[in-house]
Amino acid sequence: MRTIAHGVMTASLVLALAGCTAMEESPVPERSTVAAPGAAQVPGLVASAVRTLDGTATAPFDAERTVQAPPGWTVTVWARMDKPRLLAWTPDGQLLVSRPKYGDVLALTPGADGAAPAQRTLLTGLNQPHGLAFAGDTLYVAESDQVNTYTYRAGQVSDRTIVIDGLPDDKSPELRGAYSHALKSVAIGKDGSIYVSVGSTGNISAADRDATPQRATILKTPAGGGTPTVFARGVRNGTGLAVDPDGAVWTAVNHRDNIQYPHELDYDGDGGKDNGDVMQSYVNDHPMEQLARLTEGRELGWPYCNSEPDVNPGAPDSPLSYTGRPFVRDLETNVDGTKLDCAALPPVEQGMGAHSAPLGLSFVTGPGLAGGYGEGALVGIHGSWNRKPPRAPEVSFFAWRDGTLGPQQTLITGFQGADGARWGRPVMAVQGPDGALYVSDDQAGAIYRVTASA
Repeated sequence: MRTIAHGVMTASLVLALAGCTAMEESPVPERSTVAAPGAAQVPGLVASAVRTLDGTATAPFDAERTVQAPPGWTVTVWARMDKPRLLAWTPDGQLLVSRPKYGDVLALTPGADGAAPAQRTLLTGLNQPHGLAFAGDTLYVAESDQVNTYTYRAGQVSDRTIVIDGLPDDKSPELRGAYSHALKSVAIGKDGSIYVSVGSTGNISAADRDATPQRATILKTPAGGGTPTVFARGVRNGTGLAVDPDGAVWTAVNHRDNIQYPHELDYDGDGGKDNGDVMQSYVNDHPMEQLARLTEGRELGWPYCNSEPDVNPGAPDSPLSYTGRPFVRDLETNVDGTKLDCAALPPVEQGMGAHSAPLGLSFVTGPGLAGGYGEGALVGIHGSWNRKPPRAPEVSFFAWRDGTLGPQQTLITGFQGADGARWGRPVMAVQGPDGALYVSDDQAGAIYRVTASA
């Protein structure tokens, strides 16, 4: 049974938001800075000790933790809970946190002057709730098998309505529990349309493209719900899902693993052609993760085409680029190019290094972030599971300029040691009503509050 747990807001909310430090806009940075795997220091960032509040200093914060962040920024462990995932701010300034593992959504009411928030359970008894979104006073919650709406007023929710149902998850009879990406994300368009991500069942499960409903898609329904249609396909796992300031839908995609080398060249230097081989040195940087602006019918290629980060495709010493990248056929699934014409697909707007595992996506509007960052997109980078050396977790920023997103910039990193061991893994970052950033970390079991000096 799915139930609603009610709570009471604190009367100090308005004072709390008024007393928090805002992030003021500065001149735009001249160039991007991106963390490389194993990098000791990211240009433009400085070491910053992670602060703790009373009651937040249990493991992993029982030892001193240090991150890299822009100069003058402070990272504080603001709240603790197990396995926090995606975030959304309510109209009255509470931070909602989804927890698929526990089937609930928590509400955090900020304390005065950045003090630890009061916590309560807003919703419980759900099927792996993940994506959260608001349209006015309507709260949208994406469970693994459906999307619900609730009326939200004064810290209370009521009037649950199922607006999309029948979504595939690991309980779907035809899948028999074999579903790797059951969690769903949700975003609401400016016209009220509902967008929901449906991940693939596996790494290269091509049958997803012919399933009903299609998997590896972004689905769309009109405002108010109904039977969804395919808005974009070939989206292996578009966990990052958000609407930009102009109303366009963007997705950040977890792409495939263990890709075969698709070129008839000698990549490993042994004198023979390597096409069809799975080589760790190639897998480490291929295929790139996608950050794409979606339009009706957009095709992102999976599992037949992969976004190509090599400036010189197939060359072992090729520079890597993640802006406006074309596609190359997947040798394992599209050997002769008949499944999908990869050269005909529009280039992907932006991307991230292979196996970054982008999760939560949100947009920051004016005045934007301090330190010259301004408006843009925030992406929680969870870090790789199979890259050698592992790609580090971070919070990334993509500047919003002239109606599109610029290249990736590392905003906060340092969650991974030189040996690849991690004490934290960011999931999502959102800007709060106070101008601070709030970041969920499902490994450390924390919500960070990130502020900039005045």
